[in-house]
Amino acid sequence: MALRLRSRYLFTSLHRVSSIHHHHHHHHQLLRQMSMEAKTSVARLSDSSLLKTQGLIGGKWTNAYDGKTIEVQNPATEEAKRVYGDIIPATLADRRIFVLKQLDRNSVSVRKATPLSIKEVQNPATGDVIANVPCMGMKETADAISSAYSTFSSWSKLTASERSKLLRKWYDLIIAHKEDLALLITLEQGKPLKEALGEVMYGASFIEYFAEEAKRVYGDIIPATLADRRIFVLKQEGGSYCSQPVGVVGAISPWNFPLAMITRKVGPALASGCTAIVKPSEFTPLTALAAAELALRAGIPPGVLNVVMGNASEIGDALLSSTQVRKLTFTGSTAVGKKLMAGCAGTVKKVSLELGGNAPCIVFDDAEIDVAVKGSLAAKFRNSGQTCVCANRILVQEGIYNEFANAFSKAVQNLQVGNGLVEGVMQGPLINEAAIQKVEKFVQDATSKGAQILLGGKRHSLGMTFYEPTVLSDVNNEMLISREEVFGPVAPLLRFKTEEDAIRIANDTNAGLAAYIFTKSIPRSWRVSEALEYGLVGVNEGLISTEVAPFGGVKQSGLGREGSKYGMDEFLEKEMDSIGRAFCVLQLKYICLGNMKNE
Repeated sequence: MALRLRSRYLFTSLHRVSSIHHHHHHHHQLLRQMSMEAKTSVARLSDSSLLKTQGLIGGKWTNAYDGKTIEVQNPATEEAKRVYGDIIPATLADRRIFVLKQLDRNSVSVRKATPLSIKEVQNPATGDVIANVPCMGMKETADAISSAYSTFSSWSKLTASERSKLLRKWYDLIIAHKEDLALLITLEQGKPLKEALGEVMYGASFIEYFAEEAKRVYGDIIPATLADRRIFVLKQEGGSYCSQPVGVVGAISPWNFPLAMITRKVGPALASGCTAIVKPSEFTPLTALAAAELALRAGIPPGVLNVVMGNASEIGDALLSSTQVRKLTFTGSTAVGKKLMAGCAGTVKKVSLELGGNAPCIVFDDAEIDVAVKGSLAAKFRNSGQTCVCANRILVQEGIYNEFANAFSKAVQNLQVGNGLVEGVMQGPLINEAAIQKVEKFVQDATSKGAQILLGGKRHSLGMTFYEPTVLSDVNNEMLISREEVFGPVAPLLRFKTEEDAIRIANDTNAGLAAYIFTKSIPRSWRVSEALEYGLVGVNEGLISTEVAPFGGVKQSGLGREGSKYGMDEFLEKEMDSIGRAFCVLQLKYICLGNMKNE
C-alpha cells in the first residue's frame, strides 16, 4: 500500500538513506554535516532545542529502530425543511461568514496511486541539508499506536476544561516561539518568512479555538415518541459519564503548510479527548517535531501526541491495518486520499479527507477591478501557488477581459522572487524538481493548444526550483491546466460571456474545494455562490481560510470539515443518534463576504 503525500507533485527523487545512529548530542553531529548557509540559518533559532531530529513515541524522543535517517533539505534541491444554516461572528470587521447546508448530489469513484521513494529534507532555496531525521516504518508506528491507545482512556477521562487548559498552554508556547517556528517553515518549505509567520499564527489559532470549543460540546434532548421513553443524544463526556471521543486518530499531513495542516487536525482531536499519531511529510518534518516539543513542554501527557516519519507506505499501512486506530484524517492528493479511504474500509474507520482542488476565480464585468486584481493575486500566488485552495482558473467576463489582464499582469510583475529569508521576497521556490517539471509540462501543454504567455512562462534565472510568476491568456477548459491543479505560480485566464457560462465552466470538474467570485451585485453574489459546487466560496475576497469557519470540499475534494464547531464533530461519536450526522446527507458550504468597507 504505497502512499504518496500530494502524490501528483512528488515523484521519485534520488534518496540517500544513511545508517547514522544518533546520540543524545545529535546537534553537534548535525552541525558538522550542514553547509555554512544552512548552519547560519539554523543558528538563527533563538531556542536551538526546538530543532528536533528524532520521532516522538510515547513522550520519548526516538531514533528509527534500525538507525536509518533521511535528510531534510532546504526546498530548492536538485530534486430538508429544518436544515438551518449558520451565521458565524466575523473575525474581521468588513467580513460576513455564512454556513449553508446543501444536499449532496455526488458520489465518488476510486483510482490507484503510485508509490513514492523516501527523500532527504533540504532547504528548497539553497539545496542545503538542514538536518537528518529518523526513517521510521511499521515497527515504530505500531509502538506509537500502542502508546496512543494506552493513553486514550486517561486523556479522554480528563474533564474538557482540564484538556482545554493544556491546549491553551500549548497555544501560548507556539505564540511565544513564533519566530523560530516560522524560520523552520521557511527553511524546510521555502515560503517567505512573513508568510511563514502568518502560517504560525493561523496554525496556532486552531489550538486556541479548539481549546475554547472543548468546553462547548453539547448533547441534545429529543421529545420522546412514547410516554415511557426519554431520548438523549450524547456527543462527548469529557470526564463525565457520557464521553464519546472516537479514539486513536492517525493524521497524515502535507508539506505545503507544515504547521497549520497538523494543528487543524490535532487541535480538535486532542480537545475532544482523542489521542493522535501524526505523520508529517518527509519534506517538512522539522516544524511538526518542534510543535510536538512545545506540546510536551505545555504538559500534554506522553503518548497523547506521537510523531513518526520516514517510510510513508509502511507508516500508512500500519495506521490503516490497526484496529486501535479509529479515525484517519488526511490532507494531500486526491489519488492518495482515495487509496487511504479504500484502506480504511477493512477496519471501518472514520475518514476525513482534504484533497485536491481546481478553484475557479470568477471576475464579473461589474467587479471593482482593483479589488478583483488584489483578491485574485492573493488567491493564486500565496505559497507560490502551492495550496489546494489556490485559484487554478481565473474566469474573466469578456467585457473587462483586457483591462483585467493588463492590471493583473502588472501586479504579478511586481512579485519579488527569491530565498524566503530575504526581506521583501514574496515568492519562494517550489518544493522540489518534480513540482517544477509538472508546472513546465502544464505550461507547455497550454501554449501548444493556443494559450498566450503574457508574463513569465519559464524557470527563474535564480535556478534550482524557482519559477517565474506566470500569466497565461486565452486558456480554455480543455487544457491540462484547467483540468488539474498546477500547484505552482501560473495564473491561467479564461474568457466567458454570461453568468450561466461562468457557472457551467466553474463546475465542470471533479474537484469542489474553493471558489472565488468578484462582483458588486449582491443578488449575483448569492445566485452564483449557491450554484457553485464548492465547499468554500469567497466573495470579493481571495484569502478566506479562518479557524472559525468550516473548511472542506465536495465531490472528489474530500469528506468532512476542519475548523469551526463542525470540525469538532468529526472527532466525536454520537450515542443514540436518532438524527444521523448532518454530513451524511448534507454538504456544508462556507461563504465569506469580503471587502464590505464603505464605498
